[in-house]
Amino acid sequence: MNFYKELELILEEKSPHAKIQRFNEFYEQYKAGHVVFESEYKPKKFSEPSYVPTCQVVAPQVVPKRKNLTTKEGQIVLLHAIAHIEYSAIDLAIDAAYRFSHMSDKYYDDWLEVADDEIRHFHMLEKLLHELGARYGDVEVHNSLFEASQKTQTLLERMAVVPRYLEANGLDATPMILTKLKKLPKNEMIEKIIENLVIILDEEIDHVKKGDVWFNFACEKEGVSQDIYFEIIDKYYPQGFLRPKNLNTEARKEAGFSCSELKHMAHRDVC
Repeated sequence: MNFYKELELILEEKSPHAKIQRFNEFYEQYKAGHVVFESEYKPKKFSEPSYVPTCQVVAPQVVPKRKNLTTKEGQIVLLHAIAHIEYSAIDLAIDAAYRFSHMSDKYYDDWLEVADDEIRHFHMLEKLLHELGARYGDVEVHNSLFEASQKTQTLLERMAVVPRYLEANGLDATPMILTKLKKLPKNEMIEKIIENLVIILDEEIDHVKKGDVWFNFACEKEGVSQDIYFEIIDKYYPQGFLRPKNLNTEARKEAGFSCSELKHMAHRDVC
């Protein structure tokens, strides 16, 4: 089995469950050492996300708001939004392995492991959607994560933007969601959502940490200071950091952010 060609086919697979099945088969072969890295290949730049046949893509401001979490409809909107992030993250992790060649085995091990985690997260949330009588694709989504992957075609920018900005923002957002959920009247579904989000939050710290390791690697390889991180983020996200007052400083420190970076993001002394 060829490494890059198979990942390309997985990335192009439109059906979520066919994609996941194909990745699982590939990953077993990869871990068994039965995958061959092609000496020459040219990665594609994809024109649209693979979930287009499944989900209706709309502008971010049109995506249904997460509210009324005591209702089934509100819980579906919340779960679907997070499931979409996790599903998008599957392709982002696979693309990180697919797009950048001549890296160490550890690099490919890391991003395929992340993809495997994101698949598990997606299944966890999909199961809860099914319990509520819904499925992935029932709620409109945006394609901001896909667009980020298309804009960042170098290792340095990809590691800065995807794990160290977008995924790290989740380290801030998820505790805020958990706080809201814990204030609601207790019921079985709310408890299940909380349980799943706690698991996802804990494991996402490791994903951001992997991104931190390979961002630092890319900085060293390019001969640039790690301060270039803020230049890259300002290039693509001039609005800056979304929740400077609610930075999850402990999680971000565990994931590799320095105190000087956190102070820069928060505009105040946070550690």
